[in-house]
Amino acid sequence: MVERLQKMMAYAGVGSRRYCEELIRQGRVQVGGRKAHLGMSVDPTTDVVTVDGKPVRREPLEYWVLNKPRGTICTANDPRGRPTVVDMVPAQSRVYPVGRLDWDTTGVILLTNDGEVALRLAHPRFGVEKEYLVDVRGCVSLEAVRTIRRGTVLDDGPTMPVQVTVVSATPMRSTLRLVLREGRNRQVRRMLETVGYKVLALHRCRIGDLDDGRLPVGGFRRLGSADIRRLRASIGLDRSVS
Repeated sequence: MVERLQKMMAYAGVGSRRYCEELIRQGRVQVGGRKAHLGMSVDPTTDVVTVDGKPVRREPLEYWVLNKPRGTICTANDPRGRPTVVDMVPAQSRVYPVGRLDWDTTGVILLTNDGEVALRLAHPRFGVEKEYLVDVRGCVSLEAVRTIRRGTVLDDGPTMPVQVTVVSATPMRSTLRLVLREGRNRQVRRMLETVGYKVLALHRCRIGDLDDGRLPVGGFRRLGSADIRRLRASIGLDRSVS
């Protein structure tokens, strides 16, 4: 089956389709020993594709949902030897975390080698919802909730409006439910800091239609065919499963 080169590379786990396009522009991709160009199509069953001289092979697609524990890094490899989320799932193919959760944040993260799904879930232009439960010190004020709902101004620009629900509030501690459609670095913590609240605990309970379900912290499960079809359909991709 003939398909676009960057799509084939993304499915092979090289990276998102945009990243693969950049590799092609840089002249780092060859097809059959010749420099590739944007717009070309390949047959993954017969064409030899290389990146920096290394062959690209289309691995079986895998999708794992992990309820990330504290003290783990959202990366494939850590030069400091700290535990990573990739270490926690028994994937047969090379999988990568979609987006990042902080070292001390728990919750849902998808690990996959499907570059198209990864791009759709992570890039803010697709507006995929990320839902968090956050504990803050003190009794959260109505004005603070209103400010976050409207959007706050961070050092990297204003945030989009956020859905906020007060789950509980006491003089010592409050719990909020936040739903975002973007995912900047430490965004939830920074937003709450701008209205004067320190985050005590942060848990992502959902990304798109993937939630922590009955997974304990540190637990994981591999998505089945029906799960994958629903996931791909929910982010505007085809329903097929490779």
